[in-house]
Amino acid sequence: MSSETRKLLAVFAHPDDESFICGGTLAKYASAGVEITLVSATRGEMGRRMGNPPYLNRETMAAARELELREACERLGIQHLHFFNIRDKTVEFADPDQLADRIAGLIREVDPDVILTFHEQWGGHPDHCAIGKATIEALDRTELEKALYFISFGDAMEYPEVYGYFKKDIAKINVSGQKKAKLAAFRAHRCQTEIDEWVWLSDQQAMRRLGNYEYFIKGNEEALKRDHDDLF
Repeated sequence: MSSETRKLLAVFAHPDDESFICGGTLAKYASAGVEITLVSATRGEMGRRMGNPPYLNRETMAAARELELREACERLGIQHLHFFNIRDKTVEFADPDQLADRIAGLIREVDPDVILTFHEQWGGHPDHCAIGKATIEALDRTELEKALYFISFGDAMEYPEVYGYFKKDIAKINVSGQKKAKLAAFRAHRCQTEIDEWVWLSDQQAMRRLGNYEYFIKGNEEALKRDHDDLF
């Protein structure tokens, strides 16, 4: 890599996707000087968790979750945040052509070295799969050579063969040194985590519940050129 600032663009669907799934990786690269831009397609206003005991409703949820996401970004070191203002649970119904164009424009503007998004099949939620599919199309439209990775859940990709992949297709990032930042981001998403008792134990106890590695599926030829243990 050149001496220029490295850049990462993460294109996700909801507030908390960035923290719960790959917060350690984002914190790791942010602390190394990588400039990180995050997209949240929605504000998560249809989330089922409304605090414990509940203190939010459908009218107040979006504003609360936006504030929580902004705090999580501070905890992780994410510098730039964009909302697409799509209603939660409707990303799959957004015009795919317009959505891909919007993401393509952001890719050209940010000019990232690395792009993270959801796998269009293994995303686990219709919004996730839709934003992932749109991001794949968007990168194709730019015709730029950027390393594309799909985030994965927990340690599922420790055994990628189950999903039709091989070890060479997976990046395994050591985030053991970023557990404190990841935990702080979890706690920033207060309305979503108050019901999870382990999140609010002592730091030491809670961090034991966080894995030492986060896994990413290499999504294109540019990513396949990269090392097993580094997205860049």
